[in-house]
Amino acid sequence: MSPRRHSASSSTAAAAMPLAELERWLQVRVDRHAAATSLPMLDGYVAAIVAGPVSISPLDWICPLLAIDADAFNHGGTPEFAAISAVAPRHNEISQILSTTPSQFEPMHRRKANGDVDPRPWCQGFYAATRLRPSAWAPLLDASNVNHGLLLPILLHCRDDQGRPLLGPPRSGRQIRDFLRNAHADIPAAVEAMRQYWMPIRYARAR
Repeated sequence: MSPRRHSASSSTAAAAMPLAELERWLQVRVDRHAAATSLPMLDGYVAAIVAGPVSISPLDWICPLLAIDADAFNHGGTPEFAAISAVAPRHNEISQILSTTPSQFEPMHRRKANGDVDPRPWCQGFYAATRLRPSAWAPLLDASNVNHGLLLPILLHCRDDQGRPLLGPPRSGRQIRDFLRNAHADIPAAVEAMRQYWMPIRYARAR
């Protein structure tokens, strides 16, 4: 890394809002309709940006993620800039992990009151990022596409704008409940498989 780039990276890290504070900041701004209102949602959104079909400029994905204006990138010392500076390291970390040691990728899930893993906020954040470029994501969102299954472990936990299950009401039965309870375990492998699926397309478009 060049001294100049290292200096810029260090400055950004120094300006970053602590994650606990970032989550509180997101929650008090819920009326602004940011793509994320919690750290798991933010984490899922960023993972989709890293593993998705197209490279997107930071302005185009961070602004809707945090519900901020592009001008916030130009003014250090503000809460908005501190939030931006907190997001960038997680993006770089996910990118580094998926590029070098994908088996170590771990989505930021929390647990429900009964102790079960709650993948819903993370998955909802991931899905929100796909909606930035729906035409690019269209092949995997198409249920008739053989590769649609790559998104299923995530879409199973998502809801539409009316709060309804994105894939329709789940069928009843103990096997279905057990399947849904454990589907989150397939998410890390699915994210890496999507990254591999999109890689030839993403880098061909970037040329």
